[in-house]
Amino acid sequence: MIRAYPLSLALKPATDPLRSPVAFGVASIDARIGGGLMAAGLHEFYAASPEDGSAAAAFALMVAMRGGGGGPLIWVREDKGERAGGRLCAAGLAELGFDPDRLVQISAPDTLAVLRAAADSVKCGQVGAVVIEPWGKAPLLDLTASRRLSMAANVSGVLTLMLRVDAVPVPSAAQTRWEVASAPSEPLAANAPGFPAFDISLLRHRGGISGLDARLEWNRDDRKFALLSGGASADAAVGADQARKAA
Repeated sequence: MIRAYPLSLALKPATDPLRSPVAFGVASIDARIGGGLMAAGLHEFYAASPEDGSAAAAFALMVAMRGGGGGPLIWVREDKGERAGGRLCAAGLAELGFDPDRLVQISAPDTLAVLRAAADSVKCGQVGAVVIEPWGKAPLLDLTASRRLSMAANVSGVLTLMLRVDAVPVPSAAQTRWEVASAPSEPLAANAPGFPAFDISLLRHRGGISGLDARLEWNRDDRKFALLSGGASADAAVGADQARKAA
């Protein structure tokens, strides 16, 4: 049985499928990927290890905040993930700068139910963003299933984010694929705890971009990322496809 948690926020009018790219707010990264992530598309975020699951989930939430346009966020979770990784915490979401009243969480018993609920959610142009969280290898999430989600996102204009924990990358129709790991934060004044920090790596981009690694921190007040020292440079060379086009 699929369980949906109620939402107190009314749906907004249908959005424009041709929304602006979802920028990270870091000039070097946004320039490398054509201004940002394709808003009307599917993007994957893989936790570097099972222990990085919370970091990957937080990063997906932050990207959704950057590109959701103020609309509701639909988060479709498999029950196994909730049992293994814990529930979404309203107080924790608020600490990251997200309004919990914008969240609709759908809990599904298995991967098939996750995909069905996700497909229906992505087709709704009134939604700001959809986070899809199957658990583990999820063999039903194959190239065909991801292509359906990608096509639905292209039509509706809904930012669609696939969160993968305890899984290895497989062929998909995603526009981009990222690996996310937690990273040491930089302390604030008086050695106070710093902002949340992440090491990210671009594993795949349909435009042929490669070699992008960076360490980012999240500012919840400004709701944007900043580049930190200590991680790999985000100013790597262009991808092979870009080089061929330039030639």
